[in-house]
Amino acid sequence: MSAADLAGRRAFLRSACRHCAGFGALGLAPAAFAQAPPEWKSPPRFARPALDTDEGGLWSMMDREETRLRRSPLVVRDPVLTAYLRDVVCRLGGEHCEDVRVYVVRTAQFNASMAPNGSMQVWSGLLLRVDNEAQLAAVLGHELGHYLERHTAERLRDLKNKAAAVTALALFGLPGALAALGVAASAMGFSRDQETRADEVGMRLLRNAGYDGRQAAQIWDDLLAELKVRGGEDVGTRSVMFASHPPAGDRRDALLKIAGDGGGKLGAEELDRVMAPHRLDWLQEELRRGQFEESLELFNRKLKLRPADPEFLYARGEALRQRGQDEDVAPALADLQQGAGLAKAPPELFRSLGLLQRRRQDAAAANAAFEKYLTLAPEAGDAGLIKSYLTEVK
Repeated sequence: MSAADLAGRRAFLRSACRHCAGFGALGLAPAAFAQAPPEWKSPPRFARPALDTDEGGLWSMMDREETRLRRSPLVVRDPVLTAYLRDVVCRLGGEHCEDVRVYVVRTAQFNASMAPNGSMQVWSGLLLRVDNEAQLAAVLGHELGHYLERHTAERLRDLKNKAAAVTALALFGLPGALAALGVAASAMGFSRDQETRADEVGMRLLRNAGYDGRQAAQIWDDLLAELKVRGGEDVGTRSVMFASHPPAGDRRDALLKIAGDGGGKLGAEELDRVMAPHRLDWLQEELRRGQFEESLELFNRKLKLRPADPEFLYARGEALRQRGQDEDVAPALADLQQGAGLAKAPPELFRSLGLLQRRRQDAAAANAAFEKYLTLAPEAGDAGLIKSYLTEVK
């Protein structure tokens, strides 16, 4: 590979990385909203482009990646959850609903993406973070905006180095890559104008579907708060997730401006119902990221909304226990003990409580917590280890 080809390929990959955060890579500028046409009509359903065109080749590539995604163990195969997400997409997308296929992917990051062939990914990290259906619809509406405006095809036509594009997409599709289709779909690196347009269209879809448009700004604020924990107050200008976009304050103001006075559906109960069977697993995946400061920001926010939720009490207590600082012991113990007294406390909470009491050298309390854990989860993978702790105490 020549030096010029290598430089072009690296530039393309950098562009792809900047735009793989779906709604996180907002490109909102108040001036752009002011200049947007007052009326917008959804285009008719798209016909499949001819295979010998650039767009047809891109569709074919996405079809292959989608086939691989269907076989991936990362895909959450829950028909109830998938049908729920598809219903939200249909409220937003109208007749285009027939062409959209939704996949939930187990990845503890905030992301959603949509390929030009109609395949959409929603990552579990995103579902864990949204507080209601309106926030979820804001993210999906943004991705539908890119799809309806055919931004990926535009970006492909604009690319001068087509060979670098194909090489990058092939690399992103390697086995073991996280959500290959989503990365490939976003690898074209949308321009600021395209990001702005997608958000303008997405917000119109959100309002037309009867959702509270102000929730779009709220989820942006929540995500930025997580990133500020480690990245500092100016993370919005330095993070690759927000590179080359207007300041965070401008983005938020633009969202609120187009949202108007607000009002409309929130849908917190509906989201909570379909999330319930998966939330504990996804909380544990969030803990496995090991980014405890960011996770604690998330858990603190959720517990303000749900102060007596045993799963979030477990998650925060376990994050504090794993972080392991001396000042973490007391609040971790408080969370775990509060959760232990609630109905439907997860078995894992009692394991965490036992490990924390063991660290505190309170043998009797540790013993009681471990026994409760084994009663609730006798077939747990670590049951043998926990039994050895009981023997040790005795």
